[in-house]
Amino acid sequence: MGLDAEQIRTGIDWAAAREPGIARALAIAGYPEPRIRPAGYRTMLRTIVGQQVSVAAASTIWGRVEALVGEDLPPRALLDAEFEALRACGLSRQKQSYVRSLCELVESGELDFDALPADDEEAIAELTKIKGIGRWSAEIYLLFAEGRADIWPAGDLAVQAGIGRILGHPERPSEKQTRILAEAWRPHRGSIAIFTWHCYNNAAL
Repeated sequence: MGLDAEQIRTGIDWAAAREPGIARALAIAGYPEPRIRPAGYRTMLRTIVGQQVSVAAASTIWGRVEALVGEDLPPRALLDAEFEALRACGLSRQKQSYVRSLCELVESGELDFDALPADDEEAIAELTKIKGIGRWSAEIYLLFAEGRADIWPAGDLAVQAGIGRILGHPERPSEKQTRILAEAWRPHRGSIAIFTWHCYNNAAL
């Protein structure tokens, strides 16, 4: 499960004591709500289904896939499903290739969501073995589903814009700059990432 409210507060307070910009933003915006998703294969499958479609469309597709193979969405059932049946659910050829990649890795035991490496970079490497899952999706999974405290998705445009706003930068920092800026906030970068999303659209900042 993701970082809880107390863990997020602890991380933000730790960084705010060291960075005046974070302290100022915290006084204005307050603490963010936790962002928690269940750990496991289903959450990653949901991520794939939701890529490049609206939340409403993703929910519709998800419901159709559940109706086709069962609510447990067993990997073997998805692998055995006919192409046309999955396409009728709303899964394109490309999405089906991503789903198949995930299911094959889980079925073979090559990817075990209950035993991902403790090292964050090694865990990201494991998750990006899944076709269609890049670094950002892997980082979001580790932050929201496993609650890894030091995940920092520097490639996220909202994280870049949010941290730029918090620190008073005139322009959105690049991914490289965003990564460098956050080095000072180890080992609580996950809490700060959640805080940047919280601050991103705050007009008072």
